[in-house]
Parts: sequence; structure tokens; C-alpha cells
Amino acid sequence: MRAEEVLTKVTTPLAAPSYPLGVYRFTDREYLNVFYRTDADALRAIVPEPLEIVEPLVRFEVMHMGDVGGFGPYTEAGIAVPVRLGAESGEYLHAMYLDNFPAIACGRELSAYPKSLGTARLLVDSGALVGTLDVGSLRVATATMGYKHRELSEEDALRQITVPTYMVKIVPGYDARPRIAELVRTRITDVTVKQAWTGPARLQLFEHVLAPIADLPVREVVAASHILTDLTLAPATPVHDYVNR
Repeated sequence: MRAEEVLTKVTTPLAAPSYPLGVYRFTDREYLNVFYRTDADALRAIVPEPLEIVEPLVRFEVMHMGDVGGFGPYTEAGIAVPVRLGAESGEYLHAMYLDNFPAIACGRELSAYPKSLGTARLLVDSGALVGTLDVGSLRVATATMGYKHRELSEEDALRQITVPTYMVKIVPGYDARPRIAELVRTRITDVTVKQAWTGPARLQLFEHVLAPIADLPVREVVAASHILTDLTLAPATPVHDYVNR
């Protein structure tokens, strides 16, 4: 392989890349969102500057991807924190867990999604929408919501899932120091809301050293939603450089 050919590749292995380069369109992306109040000090310990915490709220999400170009269907769970950057309100993505390796590699390398290995599930069980997250054989989170109790307006659904998203991208150098350390911003686009519901919800978090989401304890569940959408992920753009400040 000639040197100039190497520069045409996106990722490794060079002969069989871990993920395809493209526009990632999600069809039938199904959300279970549980919004809850937590400890302000716990949030301050994990949200990086220059992001500001507006109030001690967290969104726990379980998302079933019905079909994704290049990746196929999979299910993912994660933690997002409402924040503000200057005059703009958005969410900071703290952690995401899934068991689809191409989606993990692409999310981490091409963007800055904090994706790690875990097994998420979204299902209906005896009148409840249930979302779970396991790491290895251990349960990390269980969320339940009354299944389709009350319709949620399209405007409210869009407001929940189309806010700007902030993430931290770190690429280490060979001295183990960050070669790249940036706060980046992205946003979903081309959204079609197919269904949207709300209802009562509960959330349990369990201690796990490799998935310490219970460090943001549930003090009060304040809202929940069940949303079915089609959408596209926009590329990430840097908004703050931690290395070259």
C-alpha cells in the first residue's frame, strides 16, 4: 500500500475498517428518557468547564436503534446532563454503553461520543416500558415507565431530543499526554417524530466500578418520555481547546 493510499483511509485495520464513513441515518430510533434530580456536588465533579450546570438534573436514556446505516440495529444506554455554554442551553454526554463494536469505534474516533461496552435492553413487560443496562453479568440500571399512558406533543418531544450536545474528545499522544483535548458540539438533524408519550416512571441505579452512573444518585424522578423517531447525526465541531488555551 502506497503512503498516499494510507491517507485515504478513515480507521484501522487498513484492509477492513472497523466502521464505514458516511451519513448515519437512524430509522425507528426509540427512546426511553427518565429525567431526575440529583446532587449538585456530584454533577460539579463530572461536568467539565467551560460548561455550566443550570440545575441538578440528569437524563437517563435507553435508545433502541431500529436500523442504522453501517451498523444495523442495536440498543444503547447513557447519561446526559443539562448544561449551558454561554447563552446556549444543551446537554453534556457523560457516558454511553452499548454492545455494537462498529458503533463504539465510530462514535469514539470520528466524533467524541463517550461510548463503552455494556448491554442495554428496551422492552415492554406487563404494561411497563422497561429499559435496562448491564455491564458484564451485573445490572447497572433499571428504568420503568407506564406504557403509552399519555401522549406527548411533538413540540415537547423535539425539545427533549434536539438540544445541542457537548462531549469531550481526548486523543492521547505516545507520551500518554493528550495530543487532542477538545470540547465538541453536535446536534441531531432531519428529525421525524413518529410517536411520543409520557407517563409515570421509576429509575434504579446500582454501583459498578466500570460504570459509575450511580455516582449521580436519583433523588427525585421529575419526568419521563417514550419517543419514536427517524433522525440523522450531524458531524461534531470543536468549541473549546483544552490543550491550546
